[in-house]
Amino acid sequence: MKLYYAPGACSLSPHIALSESGLPFELVKVDLKVHKTESGEDFKAINPKGQVPVLQLDGGEVVTEGPVILQMIADKASGKNLAPASGTKERYRLQEWLNYIGTELHKTFSPMFNPALPSEVKEVFKTRVTGKFKYVDDRLAGQDFLMGQFGVADGYLFVMLRWADMLGVDLSAMKNLMAFKERMAARPNVQAALKKEGLLKAA
Repeated sequence: MKLYYAPGACSLSPHIALSESGLPFELVKVDLKVHKTESGEDFKAINPKGQVPVLQLDGGEVVTEGPVILQMIADKASGKNLAPASGTKERYRLQEWLNYIGTELHKTFSPMFNPALPSEVKEVFKTRVTGKFKYVDDRLAGQDFLMGQFGVADGYLFVMLRWADMLGVDLSAMKNLMAFKERMAARPNVQAALKKEGLLKAA
């Protein structure tokens, strides 16, 4: 399998999942500004959406959209318990979390990356996303991970917390989220993914 990624983008989430899965995979870095891979391929020929992540399967088939890729990775590494079994009520709970992170957190962050957006408008989105994180903080009370044990949704949430730091969204008062972020950052496979993307210096 090949994972097409941009350092620190939402593609870090399936990168973490692949690192946790133990499945063999290659990384292909993409420059999203020019839509070229590091070898000069036209990325839009691979994914006409022009977005990461993209997972290319061994047979050449291409899969896009992070939450779908996360579940595919989990299903391919079923022994790692990265997602509940398909068709169970717990699997629907996972999909509920992936949808919340994707639509309420991820998409609320998106305008903040736009350099043309006035700072006062960005403050509106910061306030909005802080409220969305408060819900997650409340749900993490008394448990280490979103669904009790580590799973693919946790990697996605971790990426959103990294974005909060990058964009100056202060979540320091949310103690459950802060403890979760530290817990995730300490996982060896998370550190391995960060290092490969140049986001964490090798010791």
